[in-house]
Amino acid sequence: MTDQVRTFEIQGRPIGLTQKPYIIAEISANHGGKLERALKITEEAAKAGADAIKLQTYSADTMTIDLRKGDFMISDPKSLWNGYSLYDLYKEAATPWEWHAPLIARAKELGMACFSTPFDDTAVDFLEKLKLPAYKIASFENTDLRLVRKVGGLRKPVIASTGMANLGEISELVNTLVQAGASQIALLKCTSTYPANPTESNVRSIPHMREMFKTEIGLSDHTMGVGAAVAAVALGATVIEKHFTLSRADGGPDAAFSMEPHELKALVIETERAWQALGHVQYGAEGREKNSLQFRRSLYVVEDMKAGDVLSAKNLRAIRPGFGLPPKWYEVVIGKKINKNVERGTALSWDHLG
Repeated sequence: MTDQVRTFEIQGRPIGLTQKPYIIAEISANHGGKLERALKITEEAAKAGADAIKLQTYSADTMTIDLRKGDFMISDPKSLWNGYSLYDLYKEAATPWEWHAPLIARAKELGMACFSTPFDDTAVDFLEKLKLPAYKIASFENTDLRLVRKVGGLRKPVIASTGMANLGEISELVNTLVQAGASQIALLKCTSTYPANPTESNVRSIPHMREMFKTEIGLSDHTMGVGAAVAAVALGATVIEKHFTLSRADGGPDAAFSMEPHELKALVIETERAWQALGHVQYGAEGREKNSLQFRRSLYVVEDMKAGDVLSAKNLRAIRPGFGLPPKWYEVVIGKKINKNVERGTALSWDHLG
């Protein structure tokens, strides 16, 4: 990798530290098995200000085998999907492949990008026919270097989640993409728990990842609310990905950790505010703040005085506004004679002395 972060853009939208955060709304399984709902989610994402909608491209048969015992059952009381077989979970959650074209078209009409996460070779081949502007590598696939190599070879922007991956595995991921021909890469800090707790997010990793891998860095966020995303932007995240639904009350495999429309809108607003607040290293009054200098204290004559009178605690005070000498000169000028007549309320200057 080079010493400089590589440039990154999707459909002409630059992504980087000089741009407001790029917000991705993930439909995932929140379509509820209805294309109309998936289209409505896309529309609501656009209204909320998202830059992109993201799909997942797989089928239950490309993900696993139809077996309801042993390793193929989810047996974790803490899991949202406890009791599911892997096959049944993916069958319910999958986005039908014939929906992709209308969803991509609707996103384009609304001014958003639409891309997807392929989970195997057949999904990549299918998505390439749809001329997607970018690709996503999921956390659970970031060690599938055969798939990573195929996606990298398309020479399109790649966003890769790094959930569960150690530094060595992330290095293999990045190197595989680069060697395959990918020149635009963004890595997303990700915690692969659903929902995630903010204490598990470890967003302080973001600047370290940027330094280590010289790519754009973002956050794939499974926490509730906008706090983790705002913190991530403050630490240099340029991409934020969140699961998105019309209403968590509607249920579904991903609903519990998905944002609703008003929350996505808040995310767009608050992450942009966080980015705007970063600014640059700066001290002293700047821009509009200069207007507030007048409200500092300064030295004012508070009694009528004649030339030759001596400045004292009785006739000189440090008060607002700030048009006179700074208060730090109080001890220096006390006891000095003034050289002209001055009225009460005159801002003291060096011209009055000597």
